[in-house]
Amino acid sequence: MIGVGAVAVAVTVTIALVFAMASPSVPLTGRTSDASPDPSGGGDQPAASVSGQPTARLIPKHELFGFVPYWEMNGDIAKHLEGTPLTTLALFSVTNTKAGKINTSGLGYRRITGAIGKQLIREAHDRGVAVQLVFSSFGSARNARFLGSTDVQDATITSLVALAARTHVDGIDVDIEGIGVELLPPYAAFVGRLREALRAEIPDAQVSVATGAGPIGAPMAAAAAAAGADRIFMMAYDYHYGASDVGASAPMDRRDGNERDLVWSLDLYASLGVPVDRTILGLPLYGMRWRVAGPEIGAPKLGNGAIWVPADNPKFLADPPLPPQLDPIEIVEFYAVPPTVDPVPGDSRATAGWQAIYVDSPRTLEPKLALADDRGLAGAGFWAIGYERGMPEYANLMARFADGEIQ
Repeated sequence: MIGVGAVAVAVTVTIALVFAMASPSVPLTGRTSDASPDPSGGGDQPAASVSGQPTARLIPKHELFGFVPYWEMNGDIAKHLEGTPLTTLALFSVTNTKAGKINTSGLGYRRITGAIGKQLIREAHDRGVAVQLVFSSFGSARNARFLGSTDVQDATITSLVALAARTHVDGIDVDIEGIGVELLPPYAAFVGRLREALRAEIPDAQVSVATGAGPIGAPMAAAAAAAGADRIFMMAYDYHYGASDVGASAPMDRRDGNERDLVWSLDLYASLGVPVDRTILGLPLYGMRWRVAGPEIGAPKLGNGAIWVPADNPKFLADPPLPPQLDPIEIVEFYAVPPTVDPVPGDSRATAGWQAIYVDSPRTLEPKLALADDRGLAGAGFWAIGYERGMPEYANLMARFADGEIQ
């Protein structure tokens, strides 16, 4: 394990770099299940500037990392996973109490440790897929308390390691969202101590982290890497979200002129020395819908948006009221929905007037997966597996990526 002093130095340098480079803008957000999410902010490869690409072609690994949230652990999810070519399955999630125990009342804990979780773990192992237990902690006040107490952190580490051993998983993913830069050193130290304790119990276990794609997530990624994290899952989504202007959750470029897009985030990570051969490019399997002023791509919103999940809308996708259009700038599917159609029947947030849906499809995800290859990343991943149930074309795309067939 790298010493805490070395991590602190790396974090200090990282903070200085990121604030020197990052211009003020709307912050990226982290993992979401709501229309208005909270903002979150291997080898030694040469750092790139924020405006430039890496200078050498690196060899990608084509790993596929997929999160399954507890609300998707139902129905035919086990069957769905049989046809999804993941290399790592991350079960989301468990969290801690104020005393550092695992919160056993949470639905995530109950499903992961219950019959469905046991089945998913057993069948993943039968397919040769690694399984990680996700530890989540969201919110600035909660994280300030957690990262401000080494005793609570150490108790949580003990509890997590025991749970990992009991459930026979292969690692732990740390998903802490909503911290300030002053908490980067204790965050990194927590990741390092967790990895040390986990590998003492499960020698080949891996610790990964999920970090945002903006000016807070990038230094978190660099700090976690310095602390020994085996994989860094860059949450490259929520560039547009419920309270933002309309657009792609994971844009290749920006229609609104904002600099923050997938390439910008990858450059930012590279400039801070986040090891590319430990980085996973995380992409969305969901979209957003807004009430808008008209049927054109980019038409301004008339209210906050809401998450739109493909698997919840098979009839709409099979027979949309108007054909989808490809946004050639942000690279996302765009559906204009006339005032006479409700794109989500029974949704109380539906409002009269034109609505716009921006959602990634296999054809829009393909060039984004190609970025992972271009940068020589460890692989790509998705939030969230289950959102594409009943749509095998997504799994076909993943298989092509895993086989190195994405150009």
